[in-house]
Amino acid sequence: MSTIVAFVNGARVEVAAGSTALEALRASDPAEGDAVAAGTRVLTDSRGLPIAAASPAHGGIVLRTASVRALRDAETA
Repeated sequence: MSTIVAFVNGARVEVAAGSTALEALRASDPAEGDAVAAGTRVLTDSRGLPIAAASPAHGGIVLRTASVRALRDAETA
């Protein structure tokens, strides 16, 4: 099985090639993955822009999580 390296909230994690961004997050922090799945947290890319949890992960992807409320407040400011 082939793996890729992802960086999630500053931590390096290896996941199977073909994994989603949410699967990469869950490999790093299962509780944070559950929060994203529940809609209380959101996944962002390296620039802080939201991305869909189902987005494909690729080698070197940088993911962060943020509060849904904080992201919404930043968008309206």
